[in-house]
Amino acid sequence: MWRRSFSTATNASTALKEKKWDALVIGAGHNGLTAAAYLAGSGLSVAVLERRHVIGGAAVTEELIPGFKFSRCSYLQSLLRPSLIKELELGRHGLKLLKRSPSSFTPCLDGSYLLLGPDRELNHSEISKFSVNDANAYHRYEKQLESFCKLMDPLLDSPPPETAQNGASFNDRLKDKLRKSAFWASFMRQALSLGQKDLVDFMDLLLSPASKVLNKWFETDVLKATLATDAVIGSTASVHTPGSGYVLLHHVMGETDGERGIWSYVEGGMGSVSSAIANAARESGAHIVTSAEVSQLMIKDSGTVNGVLLADGTEVLSPIVLSNATPYKTFLELVPNNTLPDDFTRALKYSDYSSATTKINLAVDKLPQFQCCKLNHPDAGPQHVGTIHIGSESMEEIDLACQDAVNGVPSRRPVIEMTIPSVLDKTISPPGKHVINLFVQYTPYKPSDGSWGDSAYRESFAQKCFSLIEEYAPGFSSSIIGYDMLTPPDLEREIGLTGGNIFHGAMGLDSLFLMRPVKGW
Repeated sequence: MWRRSFSTATNASTALKEKKWDALVIGAGHNGLTAAAYLAGSGLSVAVLERRHVIGGAAVTEELIPGFKFSRCSYLQSLLRPSLIKELELGRHGLKLLKRSPSSFTPCLDGSYLLLGPDRELNHSEISKFSVNDANAYHRYEKQLESFCKLMDPLLDSPPPETAQNGASFNDRLKDKLRKSAFWASFMRQALSLGQKDLVDFMDLLLSPASKVLNKWFETDVLKATLATDAVIGSTASVHTPGSGYVLLHHVMGETDGERGIWSYVEGGMGSVSSAIANAARESGAHIVTSAEVSQLMIKDSGTVNGVLLADGTEVLSPIVLSNATPYKTFLELVPNNTLPDDFTRALKYSDYSSATTKINLAVDKLPQFQCCKLNHPDAGPQHVGTIHIGSESMEEIDLACQDAVNGVPSRRPVIEMTIPSVLDKTISPPGKHVINLFVQYTPYKPSDGSWGDSAYRESFAQKCFSLIEEYAPGFSSSIIGYDMLTPPDLEREIGLTGGNIFHGAMGLDSLFLMRPVKGW
């Protein structure tokens, strides 16, 4: 389905020059497509301009090896807001979520392993193998995080209570004050409903290193390490970095079909998320055009936008332009020089886009056989369903991998999150063969011991990852048919993620909510 939608999108290119659009959207990532769907649904004429030949941005499916469809960047769904799924009727437009149970598997070199998931009895049984105390504490830990998520939920669905910009009319300033008063009153009511102890624990979680939070709750190394991976994923942070506790919370905020903290595969790959949103946008009248790279925003002498200039010289007119590109790309590369205030551009110029993420997508001819499971048969087992944590047997192991990157070199023993979506999704690989995603940390944008532009250096790192997996699943390397690797510079060049950062900027406490990089905007 996702391939057919692209050809339809391309046919819209002839319409670009024929009218002045009510709104233009730069980039057909899932955020840009969502904006287009709502704008078009309100009756505006909307065109979405995508640089690549395929829609989806980082939520994209690509068949890079014949018969194997890779979720090339993003690989799991949970944080897409439930209100969007409902209001845009994404199920009707082709979105099908495949729940994972169990959701996590951590093999250990000593022959033990840990399975976790939505099944409370399974969790208690599995953790009890290591510590009965931890097994009893785990449910309380989950319940506390769930209560914190309920406090955070309204923040995710509300515009932040920013200060009104200079020049606003008296009526606008009054409305702004009333809106902010209502926001803070509601938030304070929810905060007070937690009680003082939970409120202090909530602040402790926000500000503390993940290691402090997890050490307070548990004693088992493999359990703490498995949970800690959520606190560092996509970042350059260590488990000992203050504020990493918030990222731990961020990654349990999501839900699937109303079930909190459940992450799912998407049938057809992550491109099906973007395809479903695009279908909703088109049904409302939006035009989505691929291979339409925007080179510059056109700004009139008055300082207002007049449209965009495409790389091929085409002018597309509109008084409103939304950008799905990163803030850095949008304001420092697409907006003409000397258009924006100096303090605005300075704040963006020095925003943190550091990244240590590499994504490896593999086609394999058989499932990995983890020796700790002692199940040497070709069929999928519970160990293959969820996220498989490789090289994460202790928080110290994760920290050592991080310190390598701090010192300028890719981790000697990378932290790897392996997923095998083809176990549940039979549409993305040939029968008997599988698609494997490896989300790998930590890999510096500019290594001090080589270059990602050097094919031998790239191959050496890929083989290091495969060899680490081989320690847990002998024979893994020989199963590989082919692979695609995206290092931080590749993610920047191919997908448009500045610095290779998967969050459009580092997700530290100093960059969230009212502390966002350009305050007041």
